[in-house]
This record gives sequence, C-alpha cells and structure tokens, in this order.
Amino acid sequence: MAIRHFLTLLDLTSEEIVALIDRATELKARLRDGVIDEPLKNRTLALVFEKSSTRTRVSFEAAMVQFGGATLFLSPRDTQLGRGEPIEDTARVLSRMVDVVAIRTFEHEKIERFAAYSGVPVINALTDRHHPCQLLADMQTFFEHRGSIAGRTVAWVGDGNNMCHSYIDAARQLEFRLRVASPEGYEPDPQLVAAGSGWVEVMRDPREAVAGAHLVVTDVWASMGQESEQAQRLERFSAYQVNRDLMRLAAPDALFMHCLPAHRGEEVTEDVLLGPQSVVWDEAENRLHAQKALLELLLRR
Repeated sequence: MAIRHFLTLLDLTSEEIVALIDRATELKARLRDGVIDEPLKNRTLALVFEKSSTRTRVSFEAAMVQFGGATLFLSPRDTQLGRGEPIEDTARVLSRMVDVVAIRTFEHEKIERFAAYSGVPVINALTDRHHPCQLLADMQTFFEHRGSIAGRTVAWVGDGNNMCHSYIDAARQLEFRLRVASPEGYEPDPQLVAAGSGWVEVMRDPREAVAGAHLVVTDVWASMGQESEQAQRLERFSAYQVNRDLMRLAAPDALFMHCLPAHRGEEVTEDVLLGPQSVVWDEAENRLHAQKALLELLLRR
C-alpha cells in the first residue's frame, strides 16, 4: 500500500474528510463511554517540533497513549537536525524506526522535503503555510453543533495566515463559502485564493465578511516568529477585532472559533471568547479525537 502523507487538507478527498469527522465523533463517544480502542498498539509516533506547542503536542501524545501506542518528542536540541544534519537524512533514518512522523516547523518546504524521503506517513502539525490538523478539529466541532457545513458561510477575520490558508482548502473540499477580511498587505496567498475561486472571497471590511455568517473565526495578529512585528500589527489590525458588536452581524445561531492561544482584548474580546456562541473549548478538545481518526486512517493496514 502506498504511503499517505497529510501535509494539507487536499491530501484527503472530500469523502475522506467527512468520514474522518464521523469517525472522530464516534471515537470521542467511545472514549467517554469507557471503551478502550488500541488499533495502534506497539506503533510509534515521532513528534519533530521546531515550534512550541500545547494543544498539538498534548493531543498527539494523548492520542497515541489512548490507542495503545507510544510517542517520541524531538525538539531541535534533541536531534542532529538541530546541528545541521540534512532533512533528507533524518527522514531516511527516522522513518526506519517509527511508524509515523508529525512535524511542527516554520517553512512548509521543510515538511515537503521530509515527506519526499520518508518511508512512513508524515503529518503536518503546523507550518507557516498550513495548519490542516486544526481544520479537522474545527470542522468536527461545527458538524457536532450545526451539522454539515456545506452551503454555509464562514467569515475569517484577521491575518491571511496558515490557518486562513487551511480554511481556504476546507472551503474547496467541503463546499462552504469563505469570506476573508484582512487589512491591506496581510491577505492570504493569491494563488490559494485563485485555486478556491467560487468558494473564497477576500475583502477589507470585517462587517461585510461577518454579515449573516454561520461561523466566525479569527487568530492571533502576530504568530510565532512574528514577535518583532507585534506593534505594527496591533495598529494595522485594530479594526479587525471580533467583539460583541461584530458578532451581532452574524447569523443568530453563528458559532465563534479560535485555534488558541487567544490574546484577549486584541483579536477577540473576552465576552466573545467566553460567550454562548464560542465553541473554542470543544474545538480544542477535538484536536485529540480528529487526530486519532487521522492516525488510524494513515496507519490502516
């Protein structure tokens, strides 16, 4: 069987994404019922992380424990990658010792190079260009609360970053309308927008984007590695805060999501983050269940 990687949402078909969401919801219910599932007994996941993490690391490690497997966490200071070993060599060696590798790094090109030389599945645990595992959890959360997202309208407010890029992929795969409101100079990659033509619209006014939306999503204004731009971004994004007034423009039953961590008082106000429309804690928990379903899919024999 050919090795399958998960570097973007486009590595799965639309049908596979829906089936994975259904399976994640099933696994969530089974866990709460006390059912023990160990389809990955004696299998090993390597986490190669150049960026810090809470939800991604804990959800992957917990997933492997619950599935009967094991995890090795490797930071740059723990491996020869941090001392200049070529990515290709690390991929060749590591994939002879473990069953699957999840990588959290900066440049997306690095994970593509690793996957090209890996003998086992590689999962994108976040790059500067895409964050597909988070989208699996987001979509699971929407399905749980509102049913299918097909035909719905989603508003992305803020930076056209890696999360925004994965929302563009999700709009293509799951056929929802995505309105992206970003300040000038911070729009998503135009090539990805063009690829999502018919599903994605980029605009300036966050009020226009949110009007009638069924889901409103945002992210921090300065991501990891952009700390030096913090002051400039605070100024440029000041009109893109998701607050109560903005949420009133959305559909009455609209949900609010944020991949966390959130900077209260910047991209979102505390009353929205902790309010009745927010599903951020379900969204965070679903990282565990969606990734269990993903691991099961990629390691299916």
